[in-house]
Amino acid sequence: MSALDDWLSRSAAARSAASTQRRLLARNPKPVGIDLAGNDYLGLCCHPHVVAAAAAATHRWGAGAGASRLVTGTLALHQALEQRLAAALGHEAALVTSTGYHANLAVVTALADVDTVIVSDAHVHASLVDACRLARGEVTVVPHTDPATVETVLAARRRPRALVLTESIFSVLGDAAPLTELAAVCARHDATLLVDEAHGLGVAGTQGLGLLTELCTAADVVVTLTLSKSLGSQGGAVVGSRAVIDHVVNTARPFIFDTGLAPAATAAALAAFELLLAHPELATAVRRRADQLAEACGVPPTAGAILPVPMPSADIAMAAQADLREHGVLVGCFRPPSVPDQTSRLRLTAHATLTDDDVQQATEALTRVLHG
Repeated sequence: MSALDDWLSRSAAARSAASTQRRLLARNPKPVGIDLAGNDYLGLCCHPHVVAAAAAATHRWGAGAGASRLVTGTLALHQALEQRLAAALGHEAALVTSTGYHANLAVVTALADVDTVIVSDAHVHASLVDACRLARGEVTVVPHTDPATVETVLAARRRPRALVLTESIFSVLGDAAPLTELAAVCARHDATLLVDEAHGLGVAGTQGLGLLTELCTAADVVVTLTLSKSLGSQGGAVVGSRAVIDHVVNTARPFIFDTGLAPAATAAALAAFELLLAHPELATAVRRRADQLAEACGVPPTAGAILPVPMPSADIAMAAQADLREHGVLVGCFRPPSVPDQTSRLRLTAHATLTDDDVQQATEALTRVLHG
C-alpha cells in the first residue's frame, strides 16, 4: 500500500468512527417525499418561466459561455442580469460569477491585501473562511454576532484598511446578523462591510430583497449573492460600487481565471429574479412555512427559511434523518466539522410552495421522530 493509500484509508476510518463519513445520494427530477432539505426556497427552479428562459438561452447562446469573462465569455445576458441586480438592490454595479462560492473568494481576495485587516464572524460560510485563507490580509475571527468585539478590533488596528465579513442570515443557525450595528461600527472606523445575502435574498427584507435593504443603507457596503437558492438557478454575484466591481474584474483570480456562467443558468436567474420582484409575497409565504415548521419541531423561529434542530450527537442526528426519510420527509443533517460550534443538527429549509397537506404530513412525522 502506498503512502497515499494508507493515509486515505486511515482518514476514511477516522471519519467513520466519528460518524462524519459522507456519501453522495443521487435523486430523480422529483424528490421522493416532502423536500425540507433543498435550498430552492421559492420553488422557482422548475417554474415554467424560469425553465423556458433557460431553454431559450441555450438554443440562442449554446451550452456554455465558452471562455473566461475577460476573453469572450462575457455575454449580453450577464450584463442584463448584473444591471438588474444592481438597480433592484440599490447599488451602482454588479458582477456575475460562476458560483456563490466564487463570488466570496473573488471579492475578499481582491479587496484584502497586506494593508488590510479582515474581521470575520466566527460562523461565516466556508467560502468566506477559504477567502480569508487565500487573502493576504491580517485575519481576526470574532465571536458570533458581536459588534462590540468588531469595534475593539477595528479601533486597535494598525493597517490602513479593514474589511468586516458577515452573512445576513447565517447558514447553520438561521439567525440574523446585527447589520445596523455592524454598519455603524464600520462607519466609525472607516471599514468596509461585506454582507453575504445568500440566505437573505428572496426570503427576508423589503420585498424579499434581503436584510440589508431593510436594516441599513450604508454606502460603503459590498454584497455577495448566490443565484442557486431563492433564484433556483446556479451562480453568484458581487454587488457594490463601480470602483469595487472594476477592482474585482481586474484583480480577483477566482474571477479572472474562471469560465463565465453558462447562458442557461444566467437567463434562469434573471427570470427568477423578475418573478421575485413581481411577487414579493413569495418571501412572506416561505417565512410563514418556516414558522409552522419551527412550531412542529419545538424550536424558536428563525430570521429566514433555515430551521436548525440541535441533536445530542452525530449518530442520533443521522438516525433521525433516516427515520424522517422513511416517513417521507427529507431533511438535512449537519455534523462536525461542517458546523462552526461543533453541534450536530438536523437542518430544515422551508419552501414557499409547500402545501397545507405537506406541512401537516411533515408536522406529524417531525412530532413522531423528534418527540417520540
